[in-house]
Amino acid sequence: MVAARAPWSRTIERGQMLRIVDLEGRQAVDFLCYNAHDPADRYAAADTMKINPSGIFLTVGTVLYSVEITPLFTIVADSCGFHDTIGGCCSAPINAFRYDAPYQPNCRDNFIAELGKHGMGKEDIVANINFFMYVPVSEKGEMDMGPSLSKPGDYVDLRAETDALAVLSNCPQINNPVNDYNPTPIRVVVWTPGA
Repeated sequence: MVAARAPWSRTIERGQMLRIVDLEGRQAVDFLCYNAHDPADRYAAADTMKINPSGIFLTVGTVLYSVEITPLFTIVADSCGFHDTIGGCCSAPINAFRYDAPYQPNCRDNFIAELGKHGMGKEDIVANINFFMYVPVSEKGEMDMGPSLSKPGDYVDLRAETDALAVLSNCPQINNPVNDYNPTPIRVVVWTPGA
């Protein structure tokens, strides 16, 4: 269980599975990943969108590539169907700019805290994936945040294609509808198929 607003990380060995479960529905999960043997070889949103035929839409069969075009994870199951790879993470500065909000818990600070456990820092944060987060894009290219469309129990399964460090922030955002204005817990499960 990952508490509402909390971060989590773990190295997932090649061939292992990582399941992220939206327990109560409408909860965004910000996600970063890195080659566990070379953290500079990190998730590349733009290359992932360019290489996969699904483009900006993450779906079953989407491979998450690194900056060195290392396959890090493949999405092998997805009960939700709505995930974002362009919106980035919330932060204290963006909350102040967009919502005139005082300091609040946020994904950028969660990432910094969790990356610190692995000898990394804010310079290692890149454009991230937002699982269970719906970001509608208009014909003119305008985008918005939510509302979320995930249901209680929705999940996404990722297969590690190399030893990969997975880092997530169970999004604390309360100023827009990506979490239905109410951050909730999620479940993370790691297993080895056939074990």
